Amino acid sequence: MPERDPLNRDLAVRESFARDASGLWQVCEAVARPTSAAEVADLLAEANARRTPVTTAGSQTSTTGASICDHGILLSTRALSHIGPVDRDARTVRVGPGVLLGELQRTIAAEGLFFAPDPTSDQECTVGGAIACNASGPRTLRYGPTRAHVRSLSIARADGRIEQFRRAEVEKNTVGLFPAQDPVDWFIGSEGILGVIVEAELALLPRPHLEIGLAIPFPDESRALAAIIAARESRVLVPRCLEFFDAECFAIARDGQGDPHWAPESRALVYTEITADGDALPPLDEWLELAEAHGAHANDVRVFDGDAAIREARRLRHAVPATMHERVAPYLSAGGRRVSTDWAVPWRLAPQAVAMARAHAQEAGVVPGVMYGHLGNGHPHQNFVARDPAEVARFEQVVERTLRDVIAMGGTVAAEHGIGKIKSRWLPLQMRSSQIAVMRALKAELDPNGIMAPGNILA
Repeated sequence: MPERDPLNRDLAVRESFARDASGLWQVCEAVARPTSAAEVADLLAEANARRTPVTTAGSQTSTTGASICDHGILLSTRALSHIGPVDRDARTVRVGPGVLLGELQRTIAAEGLFFAPDPTSDQECTVGGAIACNASGPRTLRYGPTRAHVRSLSIARADGRIEQFRRAEVEKNTVGLFPAQDPVDWFIGSEGILGVIVEAELALLPRPHLEIGLAIPFPDESRALAAIIAARESRVLVPRCLEFFDAECFAIARDGQGDPHWAPESRALVYTEITADGDALPPLDEWLELAEAHGAHANDVRVFDGDAAIREARRLRHAVPATMHERVAPYLSAGGRRVSTDWAVPWRLAPQAVAMARAHAQEAGVVPGVMYGHLGNGHPHQNFVARDPAEVARFEQVVERTLRDVIAMGGTVAAEHGIGKIKSRWLPLQMRSSQIAVMRALKAELDPNGIMAPGNILA
């Protein structure tokens, strides 16, 4: 009986994997959908021997083109979707890279636990994708990004070998140069250029006893941003997230709530979440005092009490990027796409950075784009709808001018979505040539034939 061909070269199948959330369109030469780590290893060994490029993809929610390719094999990890038993004492779980993050959260919720990273696309993105991009989300303000919550990784190397990498359990370590001490960190945020994640052990946290979300409307964005800074500086308030919506994003959120008349005079919104354990009371009064001190429309504040209500609030937040995808969809066939940013600055500089980004757009004579996101971390998203390649180029010129100022402010060109293919041109704005050389050396060590995810990060 002939062996099953692991590669599918059917054009319709290849085209079904040709676009991710970036809006780019690239058709690979073949699609592989392995169902086990062994199949991944065999496929990589064969590809390495033939010098065939391999790009890994999960749910293809990448906004940077990292999960598509126009040559070689696209390796889908979606079938590697096992969830192992939860170790309640150690608060860990072993999972396959194709597990949807939302599915993982629902599974471990039964054990009174949760996985801290919470990207907005949590119902669509995979665990492997979250690790490969070091994903974060609104609650990064308290819990940090994915990196802090990965205990060990099983990696299929480019030559087909499968290796286990586990974090050291010690609290102190002075062996060797820091970048070489913990190989787990090599793969978190590596966007598939070093190997394929075939299993991960994740650290979990106990669910808080009480969870409350607050949506606070403000008359303008300057007062909303000032309130965010004040909340960060407070010694009483310990928010789990601090999210900002500009006027257009608030309008989208209103529509998502089915209530276009909510706070009609407000031009900005701040969303925060607070938690409490045991008999402790949440500081609701203190939050309302801070809001009123910064001119909030206190009568229009909405409270989301409990898990179900907070999930509804998350849908309000998700409505913004979802709407931007809808707005750009008619222009994709003409070469248009959503031009989005994920730069960040030190959080105290967030108001100045937002004003700077808007000024660059105004000077260029383009619509400033919507602004929303994790301003508690100094990290907004700015989204432009480009209708054709010419507009893509104009918006990207605005983005580059913004990034140069962001770097001058001590910021970063990419805070949570990675570099992929779209942002590789801006990597040298932030990293010295010696830093890039170190990354190239690590890739050469782990992938000497350069088959893994060509074009991602290191163009």
